[in-house]
Amino acid sequence: MRLLERMRKEWFMIGIVLAIAGAKLEPSIGVNGGPLKPEITVSYIAVATIFFNSGLSLKTEELTSALVHMRLHLFIQIFTLAFFPATMWLFLQLLSITPINEWLLKGLQTVGCMPPPVSSAVILTKAVGGNEAAAIFNSAFGSFLAGNCAKCFHILYLARSQSCLWRSGHLHFIRGH
Repeated sequence: MRLLERMRKEWFMIGIVLAIAGAKLEPSIGVNGGPLKPEITVSYIAVATIFFNSGLSLKTEELTSALVHMRLHLFIQIFTLAFFPATMWLFLQLLSITPINEWLLKGLQTVGCMPPPVSSAVILTKAVGGNEAAAIFNSAFGSFLAGNCAKCFHILYLARSQSCLWRSGHLHFIRGH
C-alpha cells in the first residue's frame, strides 16, 4: 500500500519519466508532422489548457493579490531574464577554453537566454504548493518580455562573433566559422 500512496504523491514525476521513456522508444510519434502534431498541440493547445485549468482553480482574490507583489515579480523577471543569462554567459566563457564544440556553446547560450517554459513553471509551482497566481502572472509576463530580452542577449552575447550576422531583425548563424 505504501508504494501506491507514493505513486499517487509523485504522479507528475512518474508521468515525466514515462513520457521520456516513450519518446526514447518511439520518437517518430512526437516529431513535427507526426501523429501528435506538436507544432499545434504543444504550441497552442497545451499552453492554453494549462492557463485555462490554472485560471479555473484560482480564486479572483488570489490573482488580484498576486498582482500587487511588485518586488516578487521584479525579482523573478530580473533573475530569469538578466541574471541567469549573464551567469550562463560567464559559465560558457569557462567552457570555451575546453575542446567543446563552439556551436554547442552557442546553443547553450541561446537556451540560457530563454525563459522557462510556461507549462513547467506553473505546473511545478502548483505541485510544490507555491504561489500559483504569481507563477501564472510571471509566466505570462515573462513570455511577453522574453521575446525582446532574448533578442537583446543574443545580440550582446552571440552577434559579436564572426559566425553571426544580424539581418532583418533576426540573428543568422554562418556555418564553417
